[in-house]
Amino acid sequence: MKFFTKDNQAQLTRRQLLKAGGMLMVGSVAGSHLLMAQTAPEAAAKGAFAIPSAKMVDSFIAIGADGSVTAYNGHVDLGTGIRTALGQLVADELYVDFSAVTMVLGHTARTPDLGPTIASNTIQVSSLPMRHAAAQVRQLLIKLASEKSGVPAERITTQKGAVIAGGKRFGYGELVQGLDLQIEVDEKIELRKSGFEYIGKSIQRVDIPNKVLGALTYIHDLRVPGMLHGRVIRPPYTGADATAPLGSSLVSVDEKSIAHLPGIVKVVVKGDFVGVVAEREEQAIAAMRQLKVTWKEWAGLPDLSLNGLHQTLVDHTKTDRVLQEDEGALQAVEQAKIQLTRDYVWPYHAHGSIGPSCAIAEVGDAQIQVWTGSQNPHDVCKDISKLMDVNADNVNVTRLEASGCYGRNCADDVCSDAVLMSAAVGGKPVRVQLMREQESGWEPKGTGQLIRVRGGMDEQHNVTAYELRTCYPSNNASALALILTGKVSAKIDAQQMGDRTAIPQYEYPKMRMISQDAVPIVRASWMRGVSALPNVFAHESWIDECAYLAKADPIEYRLRYLKDPRAVALIAEAKKQCNWQDGPAHRNPAPADQRLVKGRGFAYARYIHSKFPGYGAAWATWAVDVTVDRETGEIKVDKVFVAQDTGAMVNPAGVRHQVHGNVVQSTSRVLKEFVTFDKSGVTSLEWGGYPILRFDELPEIDSLLVERPNEAPMGAGESASVPSAAAVANAFFDATGVRLFEVPFTPSRVLAALKAAKADTGTASSK
Repeated sequence: MKFFTKDNQAQLTRRQLLKAGGMLMVGSVAGSHLLMAQTAPEAAAKGAFAIPSAKMVDSFIAIGADGSVTAYNGHVDLGTGIRTALGQLVADELYVDFSAVTMVLGHTARTPDLGPTIASNTIQVSSLPMRHAAAQVRQLLIKLASEKSGVPAERITTQKGAVIAGGKRFGYGELVQGLDLQIEVDEKIELRKSGFEYIGKSIQRVDIPNKVLGALTYIHDLRVPGMLHGRVIRPPYTGADATAPLGSSLVSVDEKSIAHLPGIVKVVVKGDFVGVVAEREEQAIAAMRQLKVTWKEWAGLPDLSLNGLHQTLVDHTKTDRVLQEDEGALQAVEQAKIQLTRDYVWPYHAHGSIGPSCAIAEVGDAQIQVWTGSQNPHDVCKDISKLMDVNADNVNVTRLEASGCYGRNCADDVCSDAVLMSAAVGGKPVRVQLMREQESGWEPKGTGQLIRVRGGMDEQHNVTAYELRTCYPSNNASALALILTGKVSAKIDAQQMGDRTAIPQYEYPKMRMISQDAVPIVRASWMRGVSALPNVFAHESWIDECAYLAKADPIEYRLRYLKDPRAVALIAEAKKQCNWQDGPAHRNPAPADQRLVKGRGFAYARYIHSKFPGYGAAWATWAVDVTVDRETGEIKVDKVFVAQDTGAMVNPAGVRHQVHGNVVQSTSRVLKEFVTFDKSGVTSLEWGGYPILRFDELPEIDSLLVERPNEAPMGAGESASVPSAAAVANAFFDATGVRLFEVPFTPSRVLAALKAAKADTGTASSK
């Protein structure tokens, strides 16, 4: 098996690279153009692809003889501009030109394992060891220059990739000639705090030119010599989880059914895994469609329709996990003078990636090479190690960009598919791309969620107690090939994912928070906002209803219970941004015969993510203007005023792009999106079955980014989506006097809510 440079020629070992020109090996490999680090066959047999240690400086930075800098980070760019922002951090820590820095992201033999690119933590958390390494390298260069010049280190400065000592200029490349050093990362080393040349500037993204010019960027466009094409045939229980007979469902495969087709290389069957390999892609597709496969019958899903989901989640088995329980909280809830009990329901959501997942694999005698668009390349390496019973050091995963995702989709699954097919055809490289219906059906969904709130107020409408129970039936969604081949049993597995932002930011007198952990009903994992977006839908809808009952301004009422100074300051800026008019919601009801009614709603949240108790990302607020058509039931989000405190922003333009993307996608989720099912699995398998926001439906977006250059950077990838559902629901109430408790707010649901309110007693908070 061969690995190629961009010139498709050189195969260099680390020793050869050092002989070629000298390099400070503060990084596991040298040239940024290499697809992998070490390629000599004898090295590969001994584990050439060992993942660099995140504890060592030489896993993060390399400086070439020409002074160029290559930096390594285990996270990947999902189209968010992280490659650019990380380069800015390195350039400023090393005092070099931004143009001199090349980032290598997510290649398992070249970058340390910093975990999946999730939870908005790349800049906030996973950039830190890389920055520490860069700062240490700068100190080392100063020390080397001091030894050469005799000038004390404290009198030496660095600038533009050079060390200035006593009037002499030493280029970084000159100082590192022939050195090969390993140093432990000093987590206490002082990072640069001021005088930045790049941090805080809206540097143009480095990934855009190649995308515009059509240069190789995406995994879908990669071709390797001798490549064959594969397609998979999945069980008919589309998107099902452990309740389906996955791993023991295949009855028979009739290979003769495609014997007449040209170009067929192999039908691959291993347990429940079925695939076809052909010389050309269209031949593989034809074989996939015509191969006769018989599966066990199964139709065991409960009712997951929009109308049935609430009861299904109520009935679903749960295990209570107490997140917070103040003394006397339960009694305070039950004895409150005014009780307010609400259920909030969130539907299943799909990623809706424009391009189905794709991967290429080449299985050699001693090594396995995979090219992927996964957000979890190091986890893919572990999956393949388990799948093929090999040491992870003999697996190399090279990461290219993909069509994007909002969390765990099928990108990991298709890697294992490609490995199985390559192994079955003697190690030849096999490219596997899923079909649209396979991606839509089998991608782990953003799960349906039930949030049940009980709370109370006194006679003055002050909150006295608050209880929330949240159920988010989900897990990490093991790679399908592991389950289908029996390497991993299709067992019931519940993960603790429902607790994100489950504890509100508001300091109510008595609180009781319960995460009701539950196994998936269908294949479900993490998706943007994880459980936080639905939890905040409940938090912010409930307090908005309390404010109305208290005849108080919605923002003023929130501030009674909000003590975080950053949150209070952000809300003050947000009020000015949208010219908020103080006063209760729905204070000027429109005439009953007025068809179009307008309203404004507010919501606030700080995204608290990762393993409980987690940590906070950016603070965000939404103020939303909507128009409701009471005849058609359509809600149009006219304008979103979104304000965010991200702390120090490495690239403000990148943060603004993230904020806008969050607004567009979450508005689409709130108004339109839901996955459909029958008893056997997912039925919304193409674009027509999964509606998303159209261009002509996009809201106007007014974004305010609070400048806090002296504060630590916060995660910006998801925070701006978290207040969305509550803000729209609260705006709908302001317009109509009716509360919405179940997402999405489709026209049929809106009409039903309006009709029910009209038939009800006329109370403003009617369901």
